[in-house]
Amino acid sequence: MNQPESSPTEIPDTQNSLDTRHIAIDKVGIKDIKHPVVVSDRSGREQHTVANFNMYVNLPEKYKGTHMSRFVEILNHHEYEITVQSFKRMIEEMTELLNAQSGDIEMSFPYFVNKSAPVSGVKSLMDYEVSFIGQIKDHKTEVLVKVLVPVTSLCPCSKNISDYGAHNQRSHITACVRMKDFIWIEELIDIIEKVASCELYGLLKRPDEKYVTERAYDNPKFVEDIVRDVAVEFNKDNRILAYTVESENFESIHNHSAYAMLECDKEKEKSNKSG
Repeated sequence: MNQPESSPTEIPDTQNSLDTRHIAIDKVGIKDIKHPVVVSDRSGREQHTVANFNMYVNLPEKYKGTHMSRFVEILNHHEYEITVQSFKRMIEEMTELLNAQSGDIEMSFPYFVNKSAPVSGVKSLMDYEVSFIGQIKDHKTEVLVKVLVPVTSLCPCSKNISDYGAHNQRSHITACVRMKDFIWIEELIDIIEKVASCELYGLLKRPDEKYVTERAYDNPKFVEDIVRDVAVEFNKDNRILAYTVESENFESIHNHSAYAMLECDKEKEKSNKSG
């Protein structure tokens, strides 16, 4: 006698079940997931690197949870190539797939620039920390580009009060920008390095080391000088709509850092002045 065919057992969707606490969650998702990416650089080459992703969406009060596996699906759907435009599409796809009203993706990766030493011309790779930060809310998508640029700075006060020498330190200048038009990552790095006491290089010969030391001595900067000088350059660039600039000096004669930060929304400032 034939046995009746058993119907497939449905697997319950617990995340999609009703939650009775009536409390919405602003961000829910996954953090610290690594994924290979390919980023195009100004030279026309492609850099193969590994990015660290944080991905979130909002969760309405009626749902118990979100579907975490779908975040990973989105990453794999885009495979490797990441641009500002593809990153923007990724955010939009994420909120659509997860039926969310808002979403955030943060993608951070090491970025390399082949630099020539200032005197010898010897080439070496210099690494920078770059992030794409995206948000969609009320059907409006916004992408910010963030770069952390290591430089050297020399203290103006130390130079003025010392009979010889002046203390200097390695510094981090971080800029996060919202753009109207496309800007290469290298362009942002160039702007930031230009205002430092001196930029850094991966490899220096003795004539280069002499140049860097003397260049910094002739160009002393407080953290306040650095953020203001970056702001001056960003204010002149019509491709940049808004920015945040931070400078942190890892002090060589103190057991603490010196820090400065400023923010500017050029569109708001223009509107306030015209109003």
